Amino acid sequence: MTTTTAVGARNDAPTAKKKKSRDRSERAAYLYLIPAYVVFGFFLLYPLLHGVWISLYDWDGLTPATWVGIGNYTDALSDPMLRKAFTHSAVLIVFYAVIPILLALLLTGVMTHATKLKRLSFFRVVIFLPQVVASVVVATTWTAIYAPDGVLNKALSLVGLEAVTRPWLGDFAWALPAVGLIGTWVEIGLCLVLFLAGVSQIEPELYEAARLDGAGAVREFFAVTLPGLRPQIAVAMTLTVVAGLKSFDLIFVATRGGPGTSTTVPGFEVYHRAFDLNQVGSACAVGILLTVVILIVTTLIQRIDPGERA
Repeated sequence: MTTTTAVGARNDAPTAKKKKSRDRSERAAYLYLIPAYVVFGFFLLYPLLHGVWISLYDWDGLTPATWVGIGNYTDALSDPMLRKAFTHSAVLIVFYAVIPILLALLLTGVMTHATKLKRLSFFRVVIFLPQVVASVVVATTWTAIYAPDGVLNKALSLVGLEAVTRPWLGDFAWALPAVGLIGTWVEIGLCLVLFLAGVSQIEPELYEAARLDGAGAVREFFAVTLPGLRPQIAVAMTLTVVAGLKSFDLIFVATRGGPGTSTTVPGFEVYHRAFDLNQVGSACAVGILLTVVILIVTTLIQRIDPGERA
């Protein structure tokens, strides 16, 4: 009995040492994460919490603040202008997310079967180029294109469509779709790069099996390519929907929310309330509401990819 106990003690000793070594390694790993946590807390968490605190006050940014509690939130939720701004964001999501993803999927299907075409990589670079151009430059360029004497109206006039020409960004009905098309042009390159990278990770055997079953290009796309791109579609939807919800720079440079309020969005409302109306507390409340909406939407989008829930 004593011998058995001694043997068991000797066997447990290496296990205990391994456990202590593993614990030390885990603690060392957490120490390496401390700088990242510090940066996150200082540049993201603290400003967010400070914004929540300011949103509970009626403050113009200069004079002493007055405590209003959730008054700024109730006022914002009952403000028809803010509801209109969120409606505009919902429209922009169609242009920023839905259309780019559908077009990128179409281009992905074409490019995966067009391997013999020359300079295919050149077209990929051209399509992705808007992603690396500053938003202010993009907005300024498209403002010139949409101008009454811009390239778009001149092109329409050349083909006999003078009746269609208009000041696109100054038209109450067309200003928001015009800005949305800029977002489509910017985001389609990001979606395409993500999908092409996803296609490269799909097993070639799946395509061979589909071809042996007599699948054509369209059936092969829906049976193999599209299911294999679910993780990339989830990522693309997350990035593009967030871009549509928090859009500000294109609106600010191209229309400043006009004509009238036809292109106002929550991001522009935050700027307008803080710097034009000197309602800093209300602006912070709108910003917090926008953050909550983005968190909810992105959480729902992640359910597209089963791997995200695992």
